Amino acid sequence: MISNRRDFIKKTISGAAGLVLSSSITGISAKSYRRILGANDRLNVAIVGLGRRLDAFYEPIARKESNVNLVYLCDVMQSQRERALRNFSKHIDYKPKLENDIRKIIDDPKVDVLINATPDHWHTPGSILGIKGGKHIYVEKPCSHNMYENNLLVEAAKKYGKVVQMGVQQRSSDHTIEIINEIHNGIIGDPYKAVAFFTSARGEVPNQQKVPVPLGLDWELFQGPAPRRKYTSETWDYNWHWYGWDFGTAEAGNNGTHEFDVARWALQVDYPLDVNVQAEKRYFLNDGWEMYDTMDVTFNFPKDKIIQWDGKSRNGYRTYGHERGTIIYGSEGTAFIDRNEYILYDRSGKVVKNRKSTSVEAGNVLGGGGDMTTAHVMNFFNGIRGKNKLTAPIEQGAITQALVHYANVAYRIGKGFEIDVKTGKMYDRDAMKLWSRDYEGGSLKFKNKFKQLLL
Repeated sequence: MISNRRDFIKKTISGAAGLVLSSSITGISAKSYRRILGANDRLNVAIVGLGRRLDAFYEPIARKESNVNLVYLCDVMQSQRERALRNFSKHIDYKPKLENDIRKIIDDPKVDVLINATPDHWHTPGSILGIKGGKHIYVEKPCSHNMYENNLLVEAAKKYGKVVQMGVQQRSSDHTIEIINEIHNGIIGDPYKAVAFFTSARGEVPNQQKVPVPLGLDWELFQGPAPRRKYTSETWDYNWHWYGWDFGTAEAGNNGTHEFDVARWALQVDYPLDVNVQAEKRYFLNDGWEMYDTMDVTFNFPKDKIIQWDGKSRNGYRTYGHERGTIIYGSEGTAFIDRNEYILYDRSGKVVKNRKSTSVEAGNVLGGGGDMTTAHVMNFFNGIRGKNKLTAPIEQGAITQALVHYANVAYRIGKGFEIDVKTGKMYDRDAMKLWSRDYEGGSLKFKNKFKQLLL
């Protein structure tokens, strides 16, 4: 017996494929035809957070083979909702609902999928609420704001049996999959070291000033689980990344996540043995940027493997000849990987192979998006349907995210520390004080709310 709509979806995928109708014969419109064909495995989708990542979702939502219905566009800023509706109208022939409050979407049983593209501090709380509300989750990086949330998100996905994919879209890149498989098969011998890097020439950031909340912004809901404070200028629109630790995870979380993920994937490592960091604010010393803009990190792993991070947020010099990417060193050669290509070198440094990607994906452009994101989101949709395995399941995404948290914690306490390679716990009392964070209403109160979600 089919117990609910989701069971029905799973049981009728194969049957839907055999349904053939002709709109010319039936006389129905093309729009109605599309809604009938494949309706049994159609997924109802809501996008929450309509900022700079919005462009990434037009194509995977609009593609016929995705077989999804965009039900909601949700954001705490009215202008973002209206802009998203205008832009989506160029890609789809129906109108999704506009919503301010993520909780109303979570309460709607017709929504199957929540795409969580909110600011960092909402990623885990919004995703866990969605999981508990019966939704499958596509959560942009970073999947968590701290290690406590990181582990809790994985636990929630397992407990409620929901499909959760993290938005590290290079995992769905054809050329990256190819070279990673070759590395695992020994093409550069024993891979022992990865250098992950990001180079940008971000400019001066305004100093925060207390001002009235911008028209159309729900500042209370924007803050969500974070401690309450007065609104300051420039905060809601991207610069929350650099204004302290209430909302963001600095550049390591913002861009480092992607490159850490490729490095860890190539070396086949999980939690590190230790972390050491040298990081400072080096540029525009009197501007509003409140954390490091330059960071060098070294992670040591079992079997003498190493990942190094070279993050330069405000110096555009391309140390490695590219804006971003990962270099994998092996005993018999080296591989360079970025979003556009891979280059394989032999031990003498001679180029053996250079394969360009068949995908087009943004590098350092704000917002970005492209073919890799489309493939990644569609992999997620088909993962829900049981048609393929996820390329970035949350269990793997969370381990990558842990590297970001270790780097940020080491910077904040001013020292490196050792790590339990089995549990990910930090062997340092000062570090463990940052295992979690302060939440709205007091740390213990909100943490208990999180725990209640899992009961």
